[in-house]
Amino acid sequence: MIEVYIDGASAGDPGLSGAGIFIKGNGKLERFSIPLGQMDNHCAEFMACKQALEICIDKQYTVVSFRSDSQAVVHAIEKEYVKNSEYKLLLEEIIHLSKRLDLFFIKWIPSRENRAADELARKAIRLN
Repeated sequence: MIEVYIDGASAGDPGLSGAGIFIKGNGKLERFSIPLGQMDNHCAEFMACKQALEICIDKQYTVVSFRSDSQAVVHAIEKEYVKNSEYKLLLEEIIHLSKRLDLFFIKWIPSRENRAADELARKAIRLN
């Protein structure tokens, strides 16, 4: 099983944003810092998840376990529902992408367990 740690960060709300993705599995570690442009922090969190799913599909990882310190993202994906209409399209894309995998799990973790993805997200902000 592939473990995928995701985080989104914004320098302002909204502000320059980035996605950090840290992948462990198959005996290797992969790191991605993806600049996202201007958006709010919650949008950056959803975008980090979407980008990570796209990477997993591209690399043909079929059994993945995502970890995020964003309760909003984890709950939205688990319930397949988000109240804020601004995030509905992103959630729909995430659900669609997740169904392309054989197994997809997402779990909330405390921030201290997500430091690698957080550092990558902060790096991505500087890459904008």
